[in-house]
Amino acid sequence: DFGIKELAVLSTGEVFAPNQKLKESLGKLARLQRNFAKKVKGSIRRAKAKLKIAKLHFRIARQRQAVLHELSNYLTKTFDLITIEDLNVKGMVKNRRLSRAISDAGFGLLRQFIEYKAKFRNCTVVIANRFFPSSKTCSCCGWKNEDLKLSDRIFICGNCGMIKDRDHNAADNLEK
Repeated sequence: DFGIKELAVLSTGEVFAPNQKLKESLGKLARLQRNFAKKVKGSIRRAKAKLKIAKLHFRIARQRQAVLHELSNYLTKTFDLITIEDLNVKGMVKNRRLSRAISDAGFGLLRQFIEYKAKFRNCTVVIANRFFPSSKTCSCCGWKNEDLKLSDRIFICGNCGMIKDRDHNAADNLEK
């Protein structure tokens, strides 16, 4: 199960830290952009400031790729069958409050990495339906909680009484 709070949660219980390379560098990026805005157009110093901004963006992108390569490499080496969600990343980015975190996580790139490495290592990748309610369904009894919001981080089953972290419950459902 992919997410913003944790980059990935596996059905084995393993949790991978979120990929927030852009968030970590926002202060430095803002400082460089303010410095760039003060430079005279067409000057050499403006070109140098622009180059510094480009280098920082490149570094952030490479750090993000490194984290995603490590995760996809671990998953394809460790497991023969990998089930992931078919996320509508383009639609998710339209949410103003979560767009930066979703873009920084790199869900689309992670899926690409998993798919091509799985072919290379003869793993099977199953893509769960986009509308499969993995977070809203109880992994024990199959009861579906329609009222579960994104802010609810703990899943409580109204049928069997199971209490579990929302992402762990979704990972268990994806495994099944």
